[in-house]
Amino acid sequence: MTGKIGVYICRCGSNIASVIDCENLAEYALSLKGVKVSRVHDYICSDPGQEIISADIRDKHLEKVVIAACSPRMHETTFRKTLEKVNLNGYCLEIANLREQCSWAHPNSQEANAKARYLLSSAVAKARLLQPLENRRVPITPAVLVVGGGIAGIQAALTIAKSGFQVYLVEKEPSLGGHMAQLDKTFPTLDCSACILTPKMVDVARNERIELLTYSEVVGVEGYVGNFKVRVKRKPRYVNIDKCTGCNQCAEACTIRNVPSEFDVGLSNRSAIYIPFPQAVPLKAVIDKESCLFFTKGKCKQKCVDACEVGAIDFQEQEEEIELEVGAIILATGFDLLHPAAISQYGYGRYENVITGLEFERMASPNGPTSGRIVLANGKEPSSIAFLHCVGSRDENYQPYCSRICCMYNTKQAHLAREKTEAQIYQFYIDMMAFGKGYQEFYQRVRDEGVIFTRGKCAEVVQRGDKLRLYAEDTLLGRQLQVDVDLVVLGVGVVPRSDTSYLARIFNIPQDAHGFFLEAHPKLRPVETFVDGIFVAGCCQGPKDITDTVAQASAAAAESISLISTGEMEMDGITGFLVTEKCRGCGFCVEVCPSSAIALNEMTGIAEIKEALCKGCGACAVACLGGALDVHNYTDEILLEQVKEIIS
Repeated sequence: MTGKIGVYICRCGSNIASVIDCENLAEYALSLKGVKVSRVHDYICSDPGQEIISADIRDKHLEKVVIAACSPRMHETTFRKTLEKVNLNGYCLEIANLREQCSWAHPNSQEANAKARYLLSSAVAKARLLQPLENRRVPITPAVLVVGGGIAGIQAALTIAKSGFQVYLVEKEPSLGGHMAQLDKTFPTLDCSACILTPKMVDVARNERIELLTYSEVVGVEGYVGNFKVRVKRKPRYVNIDKCTGCNQCAEACTIRNVPSEFDVGLSNRSAIYIPFPQAVPLKAVIDKESCLFFTKGKCKQKCVDACEVGAIDFQEQEEEIELEVGAIILATGFDLLHPAAISQYGYGRYENVITGLEFERMASPNGPTSGRIVLANGKEPSSIAFLHCVGSRDENYQPYCSRICCMYNTKQAHLAREKTEAQIYQFYIDMMAFGKGYQEFYQRVRDEGVIFTRGKCAEVVQRGDKLRLYAEDTLLGRQLQVDVDLVVLGVGVVPRSDTSYLARIFNIPQDAHGFFLEAHPKLRPVETFVDGIFVAGCCQGPKDITDTVAQASAAAAESISLISTGEMEMDGITGFLVTEKCRGCGFCVEVCPSSAIALNEMTGIAEIKEALCKGCGACAVACLGGALDVHNYTDEILLEQVKEIIS
């Protein structure tokens, strides 16, 4: 029995109606087998539109519903709920995509109308064979894993813990803080970065609901939304963090003191045993195994041991792996900065007074390698400084996208240079991206301070004696420029972290064209990924400033709280199913399943589907040699019926 079918065609304002003759299509629908009702509405997803559907289901005893409107990604859930409110199973619904696949794709009205008939007849053919399905309910572990201890991870962890849930915060480096800890001041308010970040870092360490796992990495993820099992590798510090007081006596006693400091981006040196920076959380020492003489040559074991009065040094400490059970995961792994050595025309790495914006930031910081003094390689103060915008960004040769933060951090650094030196300051830019609250006013303030802004990209930097000569163009005045300066600061762009692809494989989430983690929908689901229960926050999803990073981290935390606070969750009923009599036990389905939802039973050798993991993608059905696997409401029978309807 095919059941009575109702067809509802949406004009979608003019999105569909401007190309497709909706009334004519509705008349055509009545000629299709099983269709008892066919209606047209301006916005079928609106409350009045949904009420029309509900009334027809009640009054005309409809058993199947076909919506001809926009993509199912937009409103499939909405229409399923409409059916369920009047006691019709939500899976007795099929959607024909007339907007994205027809009216938007085909400007030729005649062709679009012909295609619309094919789409509608195919949808009705499928609706005739749809079977009622039930959603599955699974329990949820009330805990969240946050990966990354920068400002995004910190904000997300604190928000979740404040709501009363357990948080595991995993950070790859020995301390929290990320790139924000390296900054001197933040734009546009010129707040001291350490002053606003450090209290949050301390709050994380003190919060009883946050388990902080620094110097640790995620190495494996299994399970599904609400019930993830995550394996975390804790690297040995060779320092007992319960005993260490952070006195730094071990670092002062260490023989090896010429290791480039990661925190100061190589502008200063550290010891082989070190505390990353004065405000580090946890404020505990760590031994760099690659530099320590004991590990590299078997020498010098006693220097740091003798200096440590509390006996915290432990050369026998071993790497360990722990397993965490969580209901949701937030990825806040941050970003890298483009290494400008590849952009050879600017001379980075060849000319010692060409530096990056982050190197300038460390130099300007009071706890930096120069104690806040802006100096040249010879230790003298510069009399002129040029800041170059869009180094590697908005450039088809490197990164075609805008990194968003470069214009403003260059402008902020120009202000810092004016505060700390008597230098003449130049800025070379393509366009000023002062997009945030207070940003345009800050740009105006810095311009009024006497900084010279030139609209034009610098073409080349060349050493001329003790000066650096910039060859550029002023596109507003239409003239070529040559400017001699003492110091060039490169406003390098934001790029994905080097381990992003590795993490994408571990968490089974896609990356966008530029390598950042891909969100489920840029507008409607900006912090969700295509893997249920995994969210993104901060620059791992794309370039953004601190303000937007904190806002997105709070949003990801809210989504996680919304998920785990229910205690259990409902999962889609469209999954794969197995006809055991046909299964050969070849295992091809196990290999192709992207969700790891299929395994071979060790006793019987027959495939088994873990429904809680299955996404209903159908990859197993395609790979199955014996035709033992299929997907509910996407069976071969249904698909063949749709094809027959189209070609008949």
